[in-house]
Amino acid sequence: MLFLDQIKMFFLQLLDDVNNKTILSVSSVDKEIKGSIDKAKSKIEKSTIVGKSISEKMKKENIKRIIFDRNGYKYHGRIKAVGDAIRAEKIQI
Repeated sequence: MLFLDQIKMFFLQLLDDVNNKTILSVSSVDKEIKGSIDKAKSKIEKSTIVGKSISEKMKKENIKRIIFDRNGYKYHGRIKAVGDAIRAEKIQI
C-alpha cells in the first residue's frame, strides 16, 4: 500500500508488485466519500474514512490479506488510523 499526503488530500493504493499493477485506489476526493470527508473534523478522521473505503472495496474483490507498506512513514497518526480502519473490517495486515 502506498501513501501520498499532499495539499490536504489522502490517497491509498493497493498494488500488485509482481505484475506492476494498481488493483484498487481510494482518495479523499473520491465522489463516493466526499460528503463524509467534508464533515470530518480532523485529518485522522478523514484518514479513517479513506481506510474504511478501501477495505470495503477489498472485501468486494475478496482480498483478505495485504502487506501494509508505510513508505517510510512512522506508524502513528494518520497512518495508524488507516491501518486500524482496515483491520476493523477484518482485513489481515
